[in-house]
Amino acid sequence: MNCLLRCSCGKVKGTVETAKFHNRCVCYCKTCQAFAHFLNKAEDVLDGQGGTAILQTVPSAIHISAGKEEIRCMSLTKGGLLRWYTQCCNTAIGNTPANYKIPFVGLIQACLRPQVGSTLDKSFGPIKTRVNTQSAKGEPKPKASIALGIMLKFMPILFKARLNGSYKKTPFFSPEGTPVVIPNVLDEAEYKKLLQSL
Repeated sequence: MNCLLRCSCGKVKGTVETAKFHNRCVCYCKTCQAFAHFLNKAEDVLDGQGGTAILQTVPSAIHISAGKEEIRCMSLTKGGLLRWYTQCCNTAIGNTPANYKIPFVGLIQACLRPQVGSTLDKSFGPIKTRVNTQSAKGEPKPKASIALGIMLKFMPILFKARLNGSYKKTPFFSPEGTPVVIPNVLDEAEYKKLLQSL
């Protein structure tokens, strides 16, 4: 049973295939925190210690069925990750590398809605990885954990996607590899101001 993807106002709708590769993690880095604050959605995205719950998967697992025109993209710095959200209600969707040939996306848990009778744990398993814990707020810091086996499993999947061309199946990029919308890249002053607000 696939998981639903929804923005908070309901204009953007889609699904995430549960059978594709996935890993649930929490990232506490300053840039993930900055993205939540950029959207004015810190309360929806971040946990009490500034962590962002993320579902790591392949872009081909994501299917947008409605509201594609509402999707927008930004980057905190030139050459940084592309961070996707909806303009209708500023719902965070996820992060991708700027190079679409790297078929990887970190979906923000705030946009995921389990099917009736299910949970994210049932659909994707429990959270197994916690990274960048040194940037977590408060004490004690969460204990860092990296599921090495999951990462090793993911590498052949990335390689296979490059060989069979499935990396081109993505809602975030055109077949030619350009983002479906022009990214809004913050300048240095804007980024610094965001970091100071954390």
